[in-house]
Order: sequence, then C-alpha cells, then structure tokens
Amino acid sequence: MIKPRTKTPDLHINLVNSAKWRLSDQNPEHFTMVVFYRGKHCPICKTYLQTLQKHLEAFDDKGVNVIAISSDTEEKAKASYKEWNVGDLPIGYDFPLENADDWSLYRSNGIKDEPKQFLEPALFLIRPNQELYASSIQTMPFARPKIEDILKSIDFVLENDYPARGEV
Repeated sequence: MIKPRTKTPDLHINLVNSAKWRLSDQNPEHFTMVVFYRGKHCPICKTYLQTLQKHLEAFDDKGVNVIAISSDTEEKAKASYKEWNVGDLPIGYDFPLENADDWSLYRSNGIKDEPKQFLEPALFLIRPNQELYASSIQTMPFARPKIEDILKSIDFVLENDYPARGEV
C-alpha cells in the first residue's frame, strides 16, 4: 500500500493522442490527479470520465493536472476516447496489470463481455514532488468519489494548508 506522504511509483504511459506521459515529468502547481478506470466495457466509467471532462478547466484553474488510465488496448482506448466524447481529457492505455500491486489497485476477472482481466477504479492526488496526498481505491465500479466533491476538497486543502492524512 502506498501511504500518504510517501513517494509514488513513477508512471510511464502512452496516450491516445500518440504522446507519451510520465508522472515524474509533471509539474503541476498543486497536484496531479491520476484516475484509473476499468475500461471501455464499463458504462459507469464512461459517465465518470465525461463528468471529469466537464470539470477539467476547474481542475486546471486549481493547479491540478489530470489523467485517466486503463489497461485497455490502444484500439479500445482510442474507441472510448472517440465514442465517449471526452474532449481534451488525457487518456492513457495499456497500463500493465502486473503493475497493479505497485499502486494497490484491485483487479477483476472478466464476466460476460468484459476483458479477461482489468483494473478496478482508483483516484490518486499526488503532489508535484510525486508524494501521495490522497487516494480512493475501489473494488468495483460503484461508490467513486464525486468529481465535484474532489474540487471542493481541493479548495479546502489549499485554503487551509491541510496536510495529507493516513500516513501512520
């Protein structure tokens, strides 16, 4: 488990726009928010990423870089990007399932039309020095943190210089 106030693993990921993204290259004013999502097969992920897209400018205004990542193939990730209409939300793909433990991510075996195996959702707020500030890690697609609540929480954190919690 990655504890708050400790350094996160680095992330190297390909984006659907053919760019490469690396966590250690990020230089946000306050945070990088990494959102892991289940993949194209998940309608809840679609809604979540669309909501995230609608608030992308608000995150930027607060000094927060945002990326959404799945273990989907390039083909599936590009199809999601196009079909879900998520505009300029950076979408990463091909996150190696064997790296899930490095991030304390849950994995599931597919049922019905799902991939053979995939990641369950998680959200990480990471300081510019790559130190974990907060995380929300799910075992299934339900009960994710609401995007609007995260924005309000960031306001509180910044206004009150609120420290990361849960480090013990």
